[in-house]
Amino acid sequence: MLDRLINDILAYNPMADISIIKKAYEYAKSFHGDIILRFSGEAYFTHPFNVALILAELNMDVDTIAAGLLHDVVEDTIATVDDIKKEFNEEIANLVDGVTKLSKVKYKSKEERQAESLRKMVIAMSKDIRVIIIKLADRLHNIRTLQYMSPEKQKEKAIETLEIYAPIANRLGMASIKWELEDLSLQYIDPEGFKDITEKVKQKRKEREEYIQGIINTLEGKLREAEIDFEISGRPKSIYSIYKKMYHKNKTFEEIYDVTAIRILVNSVRDCYGVLGTVHTLWKPMPGRFKDYIAMPKPNMYQSLHTTVISFNGEPFEIQIRTFEMHKTAELGIAAHWKYKEGVKDSEFDEKLNWLRHMLDWQQDTNDPKEFMESLKIDLYTDEVFVFTPKGDVINLPAGSTPIDFAYRVHSGVGNRCIGAKINGRIVPLDYKLKNGNQIEIITSSSSNGPSRDWLKIVKSSQAKSKIRKFFKDKEKDTNIDKGKEAIEREIKRQGFKLTELFKDEWIQEIVKKMNFKSSENLFASVGHGTMTELQVVTKLIAKYKLLHKDKYEERFKVTETQVPVKAKPTPTSGVIIQDLDNIKIRFSKCCSPVPGDEIVGYITRGRGVSIHRADCTNIIAAEKDGRFIEVEWDTGNKMTYTAEIQIESIDRPGLLQDITTAYTALKVNAINLNLRVNKDKVAIMNMTFEIKESKDLAELIKRFKKIDGVLDVYRYKK
Repeated sequence: MLDRLINDILAYNPMADISIIKKAYEYAKSFHGDIILRFSGEAYFTHPFNVALILAELNMDVDTIAAGLLHDVVEDTIATVDDIKKEFNEEIANLVDGVTKLSKVKYKSKEERQAESLRKMVIAMSKDIRVIIIKLADRLHNIRTLQYMSPEKQKEKAIETLEIYAPIANRLGMASIKWELEDLSLQYIDPEGFKDITEKVKQKRKEREEYIQGIINTLEGKLREAEIDFEISGRPKSIYSIYKKMYHKNKTFEEIYDVTAIRILVNSVRDCYGVLGTVHTLWKPMPGRFKDYIAMPKPNMYQSLHTTVISFNGEPFEIQIRTFEMHKTAELGIAAHWKYKEGVKDSEFDEKLNWLRHMLDWQQDTNDPKEFMESLKIDLYTDEVFVFTPKGDVINLPAGSTPIDFAYRVHSGVGNRCIGAKINGRIVPLDYKLKNGNQIEIITSSSSNGPSRDWLKIVKSSQAKSKIRKFFKDKEKDTNIDKGKEAIEREIKRQGFKLTELFKDEWIQEIVKKMNFKSSENLFASVGHGTMTELQVVTKLIAKYKLLHKDKYEERFKVTETQVPVKAKPTPTSGVIIQDLDNIKIRFSKCCSPVPGDEIVGYITRGRGVSIHRADCTNIIAAEKDGRFIEVEWDTGNKMTYTAEIQIESIDRPGLLQDITTAYTALKVNAINLNLRVNKDKVAIMNMTFEIKESKDLAELIKRFKKIDGVLDVYRYKK
């Protein structure tokens, strides 16, 4: 086994340090042993060994292949990353750690699972692209042996491979890996469709081979005359690519003319264009079917000339022309570059990974899994359009992009100030669909108010969408900060305080810390948005004032126990009439908070006068019937306000407090206290104290609260 791997490595890298490979082989084998079996019944070590073989086929460096041998040691055995670092080196340990972290994601749903998996891959790629190359090799071997799993697991793994791993391989230019992942996945996702196309390809093979050989013979004769060194071959298209055209474009197998492509490899770029000229003298090119990926390479580093021509029998066929070096990159993609082996900085290589930096940039601004997946699919799956800046630089964008997408690709500031665009010197609308070769000039204005929300409907690139959303998020936050701050200031004044008494920065910072906000701006924005109310903030500020200035507070807001006059007096200040008694202290019980309209009773307390309770108060019902009860009644002419507490139980949701605030302010009712908590079932429980004139006002308030979306119950609270 080991000899095969070593021979494969030495074939492309004769100077490789094979001692590292031997050591990694023995180390991994000793930890995995022969006991742990795969679904196939083989020893588990066969898996990391096959991953290493795939990495060698990709011509990877020694450290990457060693990490491939060790990639499951940390996850499946007692070995640690530190152990690998001590035994080998930091680079190998980091690669193993990177692959292990990709496997340790816990998910709530399929959408979140895919989003988090892709997000981690994007981050891993930005740190060291080899982590993903190891992961792709790992997935390729797993899907090659998928037949040993249950049908449900087969389909689940195949879908994940097709939706995540194949597009990543494509973005990295690793065509050979991409094609195999796609074809093997299709075999389990749609077995009948896969079988149908495979059989049709076999039936047509002899006929196609004879047809292609005729074209090759003609080409070989002409290219020898031109004295060009070349290799020529006919390559059948992958089963999955044919499947996509049949099932996604509703075409029959017979309607798909490019099931085989002819590939010509030459030594130089000059020879590529020379061969193209020869091809076009032999056969007539189809209009709109020529693509020059040499002058404008794909972001995954792919370079080639593609042309579709009409053969002698009138049938179209595709020819691809590229150099041997370009072909190596086309097959192996990013793995074909020796940046890591050489250990030097390759600026050209870094430039080719610009798309990855763009992806990393916008993914950090996107928290919603659905939005993240939609954006990433645009970057990974769609075709591209190549356009020019006024200076002649090439910029690639997703097909269907607009001048706005171009503006944001240049810089977010250019996008935000964009007011128009010129294509090839002609003014075009901002929803114009860019075409290959367009030269674009963006017209900006420093007085622009920024992007329009309608732009989100017409832009195509995830980068543009992310930057536009960020603009409005920042703008809304600024607006909410101002709204929240103003609301808090109004509430402070309404409570009878001066701003200088309560609105102190250090007190605000205490609230920020206690309520787990990042800053005071976030606190103000939360009030402005309605996530919390200004009363919640001001209540805490008043509590702080009371703590530090108790005497001042009591002097200012002292609660006096009311002297009840004799019945002859028309307007007793307590609002309650007690028969035949004069100068009796009265206090309203906090356990039931009676208000006018409630049936009430008086209870003579020792040394504290008469306590007023609601007749249905549990404390009164439970009290001893010892002659201490006294008849009382409301004074109907009284205009005083009384406090009453309401408990609201609701599903916790954004904007709930804003809706509640709107309900009670519409009735011109004053809230003087709020206590909010959320239980483990995500039910918000709010206790609110209001100033009420009579019980019918309270009933109307409860009625309105019950109509609010998500509210489960509302009732008078009894302590």
